[in-house]
Formats: sequence, C-alpha cells, structure tokens
Amino acid sequence: MTHESLTNEDWDWTVGKLGGASLISTIARETKAFVRARGIRNAIDLLRLTLSYCLGHIGLRGTAAWAEAMGVASVSDVALLGRFRNTTEWLSRLVAHLLARECPNAAKGRLIRILDGSSVAKAGRNGQGTNGLWRIHACFELPSERFDFLELTDEKGGERIDRVPVVPGEIRLADAAFLQVDQIGDVIEQGADVLVRGSWRHARWLEESGQALDILAELRKTEGVGRLDRTVWLGRTRGAPLKMRVVALHKPPATVAEARRKAKLAAAKKGRQASEQTLYASEWVILVTSLTEEVFPTDDIFKLYRMRWRIELAFKRLKSLIGLRSPPAKDPALARSWILSHLLIILLVEPLSEEFGVSPS
Repeated sequence: MTHESLTNEDWDWTVGKLGGASLISTIARETKAFVRARGIRNAIDLLRLTLSYCLGHIGLRGTAAWAEAMGVASVSDVALLGRFRNTTEWLSRLVAHLLARECPNAAKGRLIRILDGSSVAKAGRNGQGTNGLWRIHACFELPSERFDFLELTDEKGGERIDRVPVVPGEIRLADAAFLQVDQIGDVIEQGADVLVRGSWRHARWLEESGQALDILAELRKTEGVGRLDRTVWLGRTRGAPLKMRVVALHKPPATVAEARRKAKLAAAKKGRQASEQTLYASEWVILVTSLTEEVFPTDDIFKLYRMRWRIELAFKRLKSLIGLRSPPAKDPALARSWILSHLLIILLVEPLSEEFGVSPS
C-alpha cells in the first residue's frame, strides 16, 4: 500500500478507516471545510483532492489536472488553493477521531505515555531562527505503541508537559526539556505519575527544610556506588515545593568521554566553555520521578525510562515511512493542511506497518 494507492485504488479502504463517508462529511460541514459544491461534488472528493495534493509531488496544477482526468472534480488550481486553505480544522478533527478510536487505554498494568516533539522547516527556510518551524507535539502510548495525541503549532508553541490531557493512572515519560516543575505538579494533581530527565542547573533542588540542595555534591558522595536514589523537593514559582524522587546512575567508563565531548561541543555552539560542573553532570543519567521506591525500585526506574526511545523510533517512521518533510507552501493555512494530511496517514498506516512487519528504520 502506497501514498498513491491510498487516494486511488485503495480509496474506499481509506474512507472506511477514517470513519466512513457520513462521518467525514458531517465533520466537513461542521468545520465549514465543505459548504457547497462549486466544482467539487462532495466532502469525500474534497478529502481525496486534499490528500492527493499533500501526499504527492505534482503541485496544485498537477492535482487539478489529475482530478479532471480521474473524473474526481473539474476545478482550477486557484480554486483548489482556496478550498485547501479551509481544511485545517477538518483534518485536525479527523486526526483526533482516529486517535480516539485507535488508542484505547491500556487494559492491564499502568499506561505509559511518552511525550516528545518534532519539527519541520517552513517553506523557504532552513529551520533556523525563531520563525522557521512547524512543531508537532506528540504523545506515544505503550503498550499499544500508538500515537494517542498529536498537535500542530508554529514555533511559538513550546514543549509543555501539561499540553497533553491526563489519563488518571498513567506514567508520563519525557526528556529534560519537560522538567517544568509547576506543570509537573499540575499533572500529578490530576492523577498521573511523572518520570523525566533531570538537569542539575534547570531545577531548584531543595531539602525538606527548604534549604538549597547541591545535587552535584550528592552525586559525588555516591561515586563508589555509582548511583543515587533519594527524596528531594523541587522549588516552584507557585505553591509549596514539590516532593519528588531523584534517581541517578553514573555512565559506564566507555561512554563518559563521549558525554564530556558532547557537553563541550554544546557549550561551544553557544559561544562559551563548558564548566566543570556541567562536564561532571554529563557523566550521569539523572531522573526525577513521582513513582515510589516501594513499587518501582531503582533498577525499574531506569528500565522504564529506557522506553522513551520508542517515540523517537515513531518519529523516524513518521518522517521516513510517509515522507514528512518541510511543506512546499508558504501560506500558513495550506502548510498546516499539508502536515496534518501526513499525520492522518501515519495513523492509518501504523497498524499496517506492524501487521506486515515493516521496519520503522
């Protein structure tokens, strides 16, 4: 099954997987993506045209010519542009519907939800600077191995650990970019547990008394053992300090040199030298969690966090399997529709790639 077949010989299958013609048409009317015909007979034909343009490489004129030849529609490329610009909310609703249907909560054990983001450059840009990106915010669910949340924003939409609605009882995994203590507190209050990568600099480490805690000094105390597991408090801008647990593991000797090299390189890119504290911290994997030691011993915490790489594989599949890349259109509405079409297709083909043994790499 290919991109082309999904909008040609497999089109009926695509429509069925998206919920059927009635549902698709209803959402199109509700979002005003399809109000009247004007050369395009119905919402199903409009969706077929939208996906054909967004997933193909023939541009607006080529799509108009293809539609004429296939008997799908008789419409100019200019008219198509106007119609495509109104499809963003419609495609977003279809993505949300597919997620809700395909990603039920885990029936057994704890539900694991991994948060991360990815980005593609805007048309005509190289992805550098403050105004050159489209950001995809995602949540990947285990054990079902499915995206259960996808949101598209521009570069102003920052990564937030509370962006994804909480499922009570879930364990939320994320990297150090999501070490946002105020938001973590909100997520925990809604019934989730959190496991995120820690940072010695980007958190206010405290003792129970409220006194500052030197987390690097705590790590040095355990050098003979090579691991740390203790209760800490993290300072918040609002509310009392958040009681958490820090779990840290010293990296194997073979990887310490590489970790220090990367830390120096990262500092050099910002025009400064890496401090000795930064270099020492780079030798450790530092995790912060609300999970208790009684239920999740130290080794289990590290095993759990290693699952975070699954969302990186999922993003790799998103970009390689369906060819997600920088949208060709500079028009924001058209660019959003272009990216959302790709998100829609990955939700359709994910189960197929697993069923037929397609590797995400």
